[in-house]
Amino acid sequence: MSRIALFPGSFDPFTRGHEDIVLRGLKLFDEVIIGIGRNAMKQRYFPIEDMIRLIELTFAPYPNVRVVSYDDLTANIARQLGARFLLRGLRNTTDFEYENSISQVNRFVYEDVETVFLITSPHLAPISATIIRELHRYGKNIDDFLPISLERIR
Repeated sequence: MSRIALFPGSFDPFTRGHEDIVLRGLKLFDEVIIGIGRNAMKQRYFPIEDMIRLIELTFAPYPNVRVVSYDDLTANIARQLGARFLLRGLRNTTDFEYENSISQVNRFVYEDVETVFLITSPHLAPISATIIRELHRYGKNIDDFLPISLERIR
């Protein structure tokens, strides 16, 4: 049986920190599926199509990484995709508190799913998607924080 992990998130944008989690996850799992969740309650800053393209370009050399978008509970999508693991990155204790609660709910919805937490690499921990969006909103170049420049995907 393949060890398939779903790495869910809004990925608005997909950062070098996210890339790091996927690459490290590939050492643990046969396949990593990056799942971009659609949330009707949130307005995206970067178009989801741009993020899908950025992620596909980033992982083009990796046939065991794919990208999906979804509009459902993460646990339901994991079940549909045959993923028995959810992959999540933790930057700090605040992330842990939030992610721990979500992992419990995911187990309630899909009892066979396990959440695997990877601690963010130290040099990537200070940066968040929120900070990157704020920099971009005020005209700062964010290429250093993304695996591929946004200009390459447009």
